Amino acid sequence: MGAVSEAIAAKLTTAFSPTRLEVVDDSDRHHGHAGHRPGGESHFNLVIEAQAFAGKGRVMRQRLIHQALAEELAGPVHALSIVAKAPGEA
Repeated sequence: MGAVSEAIAAKLTTAFSPTRLEVVDDSDRHHGHAGHRPGGESHFNLVIEAQAFAGKGRVMRQRLIHQALAEELAGPVHALSIVAKAPGEA
């Protein structure tokens, strides 16, 4: 895991205390695309499950995640694919 991946994981853990968290650097699949940087850590797939998302819709969950990762999204992260669920959701 690189520095950006670690920062993402740390911030999401602090903000949401997830029961499941997967941060996958998908940058290699975007070589030659906009936002790609040598060394990767520009495109990520995120799966997070946390009680904090219970009763919230998809858009609100994404907004909360974007708030927690505002610094990364303003800088090194070009794209972030998000799957956010509450415990027990399929």
